[in-house]
Amino acid sequence: MIRSIYETSDFKLMIKKTFQSWIFIAHLIFWSAHWSLAFLGFKNLSWNGFSTENNLLYIAFAYGILSNMLLFYWQYFFTVPCFFIKKEISKFLLSTLLFFIFISSVEGYLNYHYTVANNVLDEAFTFFDFFIIWLFPDFVFNVFYTFLGFLFRFPLEYFKSEKKKQELLRETHNSELKYLKAQLNPHFLFNGINSIYHLIGKNNTLAKNTLLQFSNLLRYQLYESGTQKIAIKKELDYISQYIEIEKIRKGDDITLKYNISNENEKQQIAPLLLIPFIENAFKHLSDEDDFKENIVNILIKEVDKTLICEIENTFNLLENAEKIGGIGLKNVKRRLALLYPGHHSLQNFKDGNVYKVSLKIYFK
Repeated sequence: MIRSIYETSDFKLMIKKTFQSWIFIAHLIFWSAHWSLAFLGFKNLSWNGFSTENNLLYIAFAYGILSNMLLFYWQYFFTVPCFFIKKEISKFLLSTLLFFIFISSVEGYLNYHYTVANNVLDEAFTFFDFFIIWLFPDFVFNVFYTFLGFLFRFPLEYFKSEKKKQELLRETHNSELKYLKAQLNPHFLFNGINSIYHLIGKNNTLAKNTLLQFSNLLRYQLYESGTQKIAIKKELDYISQYIEIEKIRKGDDITLKYNISNENEKQQIAPLLLIPFIENAFKHLSDEDDFKENIVNILIKEVDKTLICEIENTFNLLENAEKIGGIGLKNVKRRLALLYPGHHSLQNFKDGNVYKVSLKIYFK
């Protein structure tokens, strides 16, 4: 219940707005402290002829802080999100440098203007003295606040960019999974119809019963497997029904052994993930009358959060063995890579006239 509340879009929106509010409050406190220090913290202070008594020091602090704020937010709102995060480094450096020169020049001019207009300079005062007293400290502070603006904005933009990448990757994966799953349905439909076709004329009653079972399988595909995950018991029941249909179709032409079980009924799995292996096992058996016995062995079990799927089937070496696997196997390999990256192992190989598949999925 608690988890479902946390996963709702309204809750996420509330968290986002709260986070944005805290950012605004943090900025407000940060700059309020600067202004408070300038106008409330300094009393009877004098510096190089600028004092609180003649209000010149207040004026100097005012345009000094405004300059710092402009440099800070130039980085925060413009250069970092528009250029740096997009890796347009030359534009980032150029826009930062030009704005820095502009602000520093205006600030230097104002400092010089007030020193001249209010007779702060004495006769021995040189430009070098002016540079050391005003320009160099202003330069240091401007560099500091320019870097601070970058430092405040970059982590936000970086995590936002990474989040967008993850969302885009997730959407791409979802789209690809839908496409792959859509390919499985006609593939399954073709195999099922082909199975029933072989029964018509040989045993019409059996063909009707098989068609009824096949409709149940289609119902599972259409109405129950539309989610990203499904209970593993339902998926294994679906596979068992499919095997029974193939057993009916093949009859005495094959020796079939299968063992399907699961330990944890609450365990979930991506639907229609295993069926291509089962389909191929029956599809590539030999149809020749004089061919030695067809064999299919299937073991599927879930235990200790691990699904083990081992399938063996014989095939005719005289037939085109290169086609073994087919589109279903290619699709399931891609789905495994998307759904269980780093949490599965798949081996498929030929050993004489036996084709083997060994799949393990490690559930988290």
